[in-house]
Amino acid sequence: MSLWVDKYRPKELSKLDYHLEQAGHLKKLVEGGDFPHLLVYGPPGAGKKTRIMCLLRELYGSGVERLRIEHQNFQTPSKKKLEIITLASNYHVEVNPSDVGIYDTVVVQELIKTLASVHQLDTTGQREFKVVILTEVDKLTKDAQHALRRTMEKYIATCRLILCTNSTSKVIPAIRSRCLGVRVPAPSVEQVAQVLQCSVCKKEGLNLPPELATRMAEASNRNLRRALLLCEATKVQQYPFSKQQELVMPDWEVYLRETAAKIVEEQSPKRLLEVRERIYELLTHCIPSEAIFKGLLQELVKNCDGELKCEVTSLAAFHEHRLNLGSKPIFHIEAFVAAFMALYKKFLEESMADMF
Repeated sequence: MSLWVDKYRPKELSKLDYHLEQAGHLKKLVEGGDFPHLLVYGPPGAGKKTRIMCLLRELYGSGVERLRIEHQNFQTPSKKKLEIITLASNYHVEVNPSDVGIYDTVVVQELIKTLASVHQLDTTGQREFKVVILTEVDKLTKDAQHALRRTMEKYIATCRLILCTNSTSKVIPAIRSRCLGVRVPAPSVEQVAQVLQCSVCKKEGLNLPPELATRMAEASNRNLRRALLLCEATKVQQYPFSKQQELVMPDWEVYLRETAAKIVEEQSPKRLLEVRERIYELLTHCIPSEAIFKGLLQELVKNCDGELKCEVTSLAAFHEHRLNLGSKPIFHIEAFVAAFMALYKKFLEESMADMF
């Protein structure tokens, strides 16, 4: 039994629910049987991966859905052995090179080189090239991105790259200039509500009130994947739906909100140690460090006035930059929490002094 987010994922460009004009352009792009390297970017849950898989299906047929998990082994120049998990069909390979950290250059070069050097024996019903999907390209090191640029040029005859990322700001201009950019904007609140009501709940035989659908779309911040998970969780908690029904938010978000409340409640070394344990708990449950950082900041600034908000945001920007450069997220998140505690305690003391 699959989740709604997988069960109702469109498999053809013609069956997409929104950005239909863009879907038409993508369809025309593959009708000629060839396409350039693509850079698909947009916010999480906007439908980037769905459009990529629809595009591959248009190109190769239903064979791209027969996926297998493969373990690829690589060796660095220093003889260190690396293993990375890829998702592959007979026509494409999907990989996240940033999973191996600073050794992503080796993965980018060797994986594409291996795939591109193998030619198809029977090209009837198949294309002369295979496709490599690289996810989270913005997390690649600069060395890996430069290596990717050279590899893109060298193996253009037998390999096409589809780069998937949330933002192009961290992708070097040399890669952006060699790809056709495809921006997938987040759907509007109305579009998300429409998908929940008509494309999912109607097919499930459920009656979802428009007011509740709109609340779900707003609570998910226009992230369609998150909205679908929220809708399914809310249905499990209570059905039939009611207009004022409480939404079931993810446990980690509630836990993070409680953590932020603890930080504001008391500023002491003992409380910092408690907060550190809670952050560890989130990290060990595979919650991305960026999501923890962003969630903490959003909750903490709710307790700050205008001037303090600017200082806290500036502090968060400094520590998040260090987080992206470093390798241990806990150090940088804890440093931000400690700096916030010191700043907030000073603010409270000054406020109390002004009152008396």
